[in-house]
Amino acid sequence: MLSIGEYHTLTIDRDTPPGLFLKDDSGEKENEVLLPNKYKPESFEIGDELEVFVYLDHDERPVATTLQPYVQLDEFAFLECVDANKMGAFLDWGLEKHLFVPFKEQAYPMKEGEHYLIFCYLDEETQRLTASSKVNHFLDNTELTVEPYEKVDLIVTNKTEIGFNLIVNELHQGLVYHDDVFQDLKTGDKLTGWVKKTRKDNKIDITLQRPGYRSIEPNADAVMNELEMNKGFLPLTDKSSPEDIKARLEMSKKSFKKAIGMLYKKRLISIEDDGIHLVM
Repeated sequence: MLSIGEYHTLTIDRDTPPGLFLKDDSGEKENEVLLPNKYKPESFEIGDELEVFVYLDHDERPVATTLQPYVQLDEFAFLECVDANKMGAFLDWGLEKHLFVPFKEQAYPMKEGEHYLIFCYLDEETQRLTASSKVNHFLDNTELTVEPYEKVDLIVTNKTEIGFNLIVNELHQGLVYHDDVFQDLKTGDKLTGWVKKTRKDNKIDITLQRPGYRSIEPNADAVMNELEMNKGFLPLTDKSSPEDIKARLEMSKKSFKKAIGMLYKKRLISIEDDGIHLVM
């Protein structure tokens, strides 16, 4: 049977009243799937290839769709709960049949209209795509695949007293401390960061700015962009408060001073009492 929860490139085998039957190149009967008429392309020929997503329909039968789900098998996503009843919760993932979340897989009881960060997996007992909001169960820091200063993809999971917990490369759990956050973060946000440190217990510290000297160039670009957007003037100097710098540029005062120092040495800006001026 074709694996569900994933995209497949399949060949149109035959046109029938319910829709098109698609098959892979194995030639095996169980590796064919129906693409219902509502997803049938306007024009096609037998033998054409189509990229489709395969999942189970309301009758628990494999079916293909040309719709694009918000999440695939073994991925994380931030989805809305559209129903919560005695069976469990159901999430909108962009397809007609909603994604099921059993009670045992809810970190907290889900409520209709709320959004939740979930992981989509295949339930081995039912062979159905299922979601879990207990996302930490699907992360593993036993063997790290990242190193200090490495650029990584991040998903915000939750805020804590010391910072924000993060999913790192959809594999590991990491943390960015409040002192390293210069932008608004909320659960489900996807962003890029860098590994600041890996600890002996395999915990991962994350920074949202390039560590050390690496942060000078992108922050200098940010200052230049702000100057160009504001007619060549920025009412900030090295004497400005960290709060004013953070509010205007979303960076620390230390990074800001390094950035304007580099721009000044390159004679791209002048620093006056009233702020920074772009050298024309």
